[in-house]
Amino acid sequence: MVINDSNYDELLAQGKPMVIDFWATWCGPCRKVGPTIQELADQYEGQAIIGKVNIEEDADGLVADFGIRNVPTILYIKGGEVVDKVVGAAPKSTLEEKLKAIL
Repeated sequence: MVINDSNYDELLAQGKPMVIDFWATWCGPCRKVGPTIQELADQYEGQAIIGKVNIEEDADGLVADFGIRNVPTILYIKGGEVVDKVVGAAPKSTLEEKLKAIL
């Protein structure tokens, strides 16, 4: 799922925990983490909102709002607040463990 400045508030209003992967096309570690994010999105569909923000397309929106400086950065949001994050590539087990903690 693509998350951007125009749909973030609507997604947040659903009240589900969110996992947002900030990435870029030129970022090797982002390409490594991308399939894992998609697997988690499929696995936890209906329980959490899991999506991606392309930092090149949303630089003035969510990227600026969250102060993203490195990619990949994966934010875990519950109740509208960032409760955890991962900077850099991480294994699926780590990403899933952090997701389970906010469900």
